[in-house]
Amino acid sequence: MKKLLVLGTALGAAVAAAAPAHAAAGPFFSLGNTDFVVLIAFLIFVGILLYAGVPAKLAGLLDKRAATIKSELEEARALREEAKSVLASYERKQKEVAEQTDRIVANAKEEAQAAATQAKADLKVAIDRRLAAAEEQIASAEAAAVKQVRERAVTVAIAAATDVLSQQMSAASTSASIDAAIIEVEAKLH
Repeated sequence: MKKLLVLGTALGAAVAAAAPAHAAAGPFFSLGNTDFVVLIAFLIFVGILLYAGVPAKLAGLLDKRAATIKSELEEARALREEAKSVLASYERKQKEVAEQTDRIVANAKEEAQAAATQAKADLKVAIDRRLAAAEEQIASAEAAAVKQVRERAVTVAIAAATDVLSQQMSAASTSASIDAAIIEVEAKLH
């Protein structure tokens, strides 16, 4: 109703502002005056619009459009917040992955260093073991050589002693020597 009152006041002001100089010839409130006829047609048109509730419908449409825009803005804000949270989540995950990668690389370096140190230690142990085995083989070969030389020396000494004894001994001394050796062996065995 207030809108109708405001509209009527505005039309009344428009009618009052229309001066006779601007109007067609003749009285203003006559159907022969086109300005008056246009004014009446306009007022009837505005009345029909008001009666049909066009301003309320327009206001409803505008309110509905405003509500739609507001809901779209709220949805856009919500989507923006969600996008921010997703971005923050991915940035956090990326940071965690980068930290994990750094830890993996550091662990791999430490393991490689430890493996290299262990390999050096194992190599040193293997070399020491081989050196010890080689020294044992050398000592064994040396002992075998000394034994062979001694055995050969004993064999040569026995052969030389046999030759010397056979040349120096007679049959009686040989017999006496054998008897003495038998008595000596017998004494050692009992």
